[in-house]
Amino acid sequence: MKEIILSKAKRGMPVLLLVILLYVVAIIGTIAGAALTEYDQVSAVYGGVALLVVSIAWLCLGWIFLCGLKVLKPQEALVLTLFGKYIGTLKGAGFYYVNPFCTAVNPAAKTRLKQSGDVDATGHGGTSLTVSGAGSVNLSEAAGKRISLKIMTLNNNRQKINDCLGNPVEIGIAVMWRVVDTAKAAFNVDNYKEYLSLQCDSALRNIVRIYPYDVAPNVDTTGDGIADEGSLRGSSEVVAARIRDEIQQKVEEAGLEILEARITYLAYAPEIAAVMLQRQQASAIIDARKMIVDGAVGMVEMALERLNENQVVSLDEERKAAMVSNLLVVLCGNRDAQPVVNSGSLY
Repeated sequence: MKEIILSKAKRGMPVLLLVILLYVVAIIGTIAGAALTEYDQVSAVYGGVALLVVSIAWLCLGWIFLCGLKVLKPQEALVLTLFGKYIGTLKGAGFYYVNPFCTAVNPAAKTRLKQSGDVDATGHGGTSLTVSGAGSVNLSEAAGKRISLKIMTLNNNRQKINDCLGNPVEIGIAVMWRVVDTAKAAFNVDNYKEYLSLQCDSALRNIVRIYPYDVAPNVDTTGDGIADEGSLRGSSEVVAARIRDEIQQKVEEAGLEILEARITYLAYAPEIAAVMLQRQQASAIIDARKMIVDGAVGMVEMALERLNENQVVSLDEERKAAMVSNLLVVLCGNRDAQPVVNSGSLY
């Protein structure tokens, strides 16, 4: 389906003035026709009847032409069909006149994408299509068949997805999108808003399952066969770009453009969050201990070198080992050392 822009239909005001003028003429004609029918001359009576019939017919049917008047605001479009055939799209602000028998088509006219706050009370699940408001797409009674061309935001619900290591994580995204081809949006899919919502869920699952939550060894996230350091937490920009590209490929036939996708929420699922927190704490403690030991060994080496250089005291190997042990205990311990003063001989 190829979009056809009706650029020569901006003649709404002249048509409106013409219809109003014809109504005024019809009213005058009705009065004049009624007056002519009272004459005794046959020709005047016939002329009066004809004028009266034409005037009354216009008064009864002239409003049909008003149905062809269309008013559009900036960043709005109207897809028109005539007896089931697509004839074109009105785009841009203006006062238009088209065939009064044309019908506007917008399959998503009553579908509203909630811009924010669309996470339900449970905080789980993908974008659902319900009347109760539990999902991010809500059916409303919004009237009108105009298609908005503005940039809109789909704030996707948090979904529970397993990463590449099998760990369940909760993730939510916000997608900025707009309609660029009204004909495709109206006719290529049943409901382009519902279609976008479902494709966002599908693309999110396809991309998230490729990455681990955090950096993990021997994991290839780029598909080149080489392990890398990609992760959901550390490579959020890359992940968001891949999600955007995935969604764009899916919605190309629906005439939609995905401008940006951003990760708005990322966390381990509640059932493993405590375990993963302990794991992270243990890893942090180990790293801290390694740093403390490296520093303590360096300080012990420096102390022995200074004692030897200045010849403060001469220590045999056994005394050096005892000194090293004591210093390491003091430097690596979690509590302050309790010194013991030896008042006797060193040996």
